[in-house]
Amino acid sequence: QVQLAESGGGLAQPGGSLLLSCVGSGKMSDIRAMGWYRQTPGKQRERVADILLYDGSTIYADAVKGRFTISKDNTKNMVYLQMNSLTPDDTAIYYCNAISRWVVDGSVPEYWGQGTQVTVSS
Repeated sequence: QVQLAESGGGLAQPGGSLLLSCVGSGKMSDIRAMGWYRQTPGKQRERVADILLYDGSTIYADAVKGRFTISKDNTKNMVYLQMNSLTPDDTAIYYCNAISRWVVDGSVPEYWGQGTQVTVSS
């Protein structure tokens, strides 16, 4: 089992920045990739960015390319999301995600944090 805990959310002004952090615990050696998702009321959770733990390859949603940066520190089991040039459309609950490297009973285990609220408003 893997547990994830996010921190760093809060209130930012349009054009401002926030840094989100996620720390993993438990069997982190089972994890292949980690990432950030976000969700607003009435909408599906959407991927923001992913990073492969073994080589640092990254994927970004079009809406955040050039503004957000995902990074990792394998020694600390940490993943970060640096968010710059924030807009009100970035307001959401942000969730940390971890994906296992194994297939168990025909599916790939996935883990989620509790989420952290990000609000962008003047």
